[in-house]
Amino acid sequence: MDDKENKLICLAQNQVIETERLRLRPVTLKDTADMFEYASDEETVAFVFPRQETIEDTRKSIVLYFMEAPLGKYGIELKDTRKMIGTIDIRMSKNHPKGEIGYASNKAYWGNGYVPEAARALIKIGFEEAGLVRIEAYHTEENRKSGRVMEKIGMKREGLLRNHAEVKGKIMNSILYAITKEEYKS
Repeated sequence: MDDKENKLICLAQNQVIETERLRLRPVTLKDTADMFEYASDEETVAFVFPRQETIEDTRKSIVLYFMEAPLGKYGIELKDTRKMIGTIDIRMSKNHPKGEIGYASNKAYWGNGYVPEAARALIKIGFEEAGLVRIEAYHTEENRKSGRVMEKIGMKREGLLRNHAEVKGKIMNSILYAITKEEYKS
């Protein structure tokens, strides 16, 4: 079995992940209303993806991104209310033992530590089960809140990537953060 197959098996074995306050699980069409609640808010999605203007936009997004290839993609659900408040994913490289984390969450839940809690769970699986040696994340220079999440999960800023991203027709600089397996262990 090759490295790619091992990573896919690891993700398949971890389709539902529980943390103290959260349940990370596959996104389904039942999540359409919860996702539309934040995906239709311009402030929430300013640096992530185009604002979804209709419930149908959200339904299509769920099917085309989350359901078509679900491994490594999770809804962030609060255990106590069963409300989905965001999404998080880990994309593992096919040719190198590294991964990349991305996330979006409902602004009504910002500041509660939910995204860092979810990200720590994915980092643990990446390093302890999938054999990754590095996990990275990017945020646009203007999206400092996302950078703060990266710092909270132990990532270190590695550099500025000039003209790296195009967000809604605007060319932006990105900041690269990463954590290595050695840093995670210590």
